[in-house]
Amino acid sequence: MMVVSSPGRADFLNTHQDYKGLPVIPAAINLRLYISAKPTGGKVFTVKSLDLERYGEPSTDTFEVKVNEMLEKGFFGNYLRGVVNVMVKRGLAEKLRGMDITIKSEIPIGSGLASSAALEVSFAKLLDHVCGLGCTKKELAEIAYAAENQEAGIPCGRLDQYGVAFGGIIKLECRPPFRVEPLPFRTLTFAIIDSGVRHSTGAIHPKRQQEIDRALKKLMESKSVPEKLKAKLGYRFDQPRWEDLHEKDLQDYLSILDYKSRMRVVFTLRMQRLTDLALKVLRFEPLGKEELISTLGLESWKRIQRSPDGERNYRILGEIMNEQQSLLRDLYEVSIAEIEDICSEALAAGAYGAKISGAGMGGSVIALVKNEEEGKKVVKVCLSIGSKDGWVSKVGEGVRVERP
Repeated sequence: MMVVSSPGRADFLNTHQDYKGLPVIPAAINLRLYISAKPTGGKVFTVKSLDLERYGEPSTDTFEVKVNEMLEKGFFGNYLRGVVNVMVKRGLAEKLRGMDITIKSEIPIGSGLASSAALEVSFAKLLDHVCGLGCTKKELAEIAYAAENQEAGIPCGRLDQYGVAFGGIIKLECRPPFRVEPLPFRTLTFAIIDSGVRHSTGAIHPKRQQEIDRALKKLMESKSVPEKLKAKLGYRFDQPRWEDLHEKDLQDYLSILDYKSRMRVVFTLRMQRLTDLALKVLRFEPLGKEELISTLGLESWKRIQRSPDGERNYRILGEIMNEQQSLLRDLYEVSIAEIEDICSEALAAGAYGAKISGAGMGGSVIALVKNEEEGKKVVKVCLSIGSKDGWVSKVGEGVRVERP
C-alpha cells in the first residue's frame, strides 16, 4: 500500500490577491490529507473518501484514464478527475495506471484551509510517484491548479496549490513564471479556528472580480485619467500592474467610481502595501520607525514598542494580520459576524493577530500566537463561543511520500 500526504495551508498574508497577479504568502500547517493507493494494473480508478462516508455524503467515485466529464458541482471526485484530465491532455495517458484509492483527511472541508488543493496535490504526487512521471513541486502545483481552475471550473488562483506542494512559508509570485521564494522566518505558531460556517470560493471570487473590472472600465474610459496612468491599468482584474500603483496615484480619480468598485481597488492597493512590509520581517530585513508608522499607524507602533525584544517581529506580523482583516471586513466585505467574534476573542486571549484564512464569508480564522500553550488557550476561548473546532499548528512540510 502506497501513501502520500499533503498539508492544509493557512492563507497567511495578501488574501484575495493571487487571482490579480499579486504575490501571496501561504503557510503550510500540520493538518494533513492522506491518500493510500493499491495499483490494480488496469486503467480504472476507484476512490473512497472515509471522511465523506462518515458524514453521509457522496463518498465514492470511479473513472478511467481518459478525459473524464465533470459530475455535479461540488462533488469531490471532480478534483481527482481533473488531475487525470490534465495529465491525459499533457500526453501522459500511456504512463498512468489505475488504482484503488482511499482518502483520509484531518483538514475540514470548506473551512478555508485548502482541503481541495491538498486532495489535488496529493493525488498528483501519487500518480507522479507510482507512474514515474518525474514532476517537480512546481509542476505538481500547476497540474493541481489546472485541475481545479480549468477542469472543475472553480475560479481560484494558485495560492492553495503552491502552498500545499511546497510547504513552509513561501512568497508566491502569481504572474508567469510563478516564482517561489522560501522565506527564512518560519518559527511561527498558529491557532486555527474553524467557524463551522461553510464557504464557497466559487460564490465569492467572481463577484469581486466583476466589481474590480467595473472600476477599471470606468477608469480606462475616463478622459480625465492620464494615459500614463492608464498604461498601468487595464480592463480585467488581473491586467493592472498593481504592485507599481499607489493609492495616491489614483486618489484624484476614485470619485468617478461607484462605492463598491472603489472599495475593491483601494483594498487591493492597501493589502499589497501591508504585505510588502511583512515580507521585510519574514526576510529578517531592518525596519524603521517611520515606515512602520506610515503603514500601520501610531497606535500599532506603540504596541510594537511595548513588546519584549524577542517578540517584536511577531507583534509586527500580528499588527499586519489585524490590518488585513480590517480591510477584508470593511473594503472587501468578505467577513461575517462569526468570523469577527472569533478574531476579537483570539486577540483578547493573547494572540498577536488574527484574520480570515481563505475566501471568507465563513471558513476559518488563523491567529498568530506566542507558543503552543498560548495557542491552546486561544482555541479553548474560541470554542467556548461556539466555534466548531480548533487546532494549534507549527509551520508544516509540503507534499510528501509517506510510504513507498
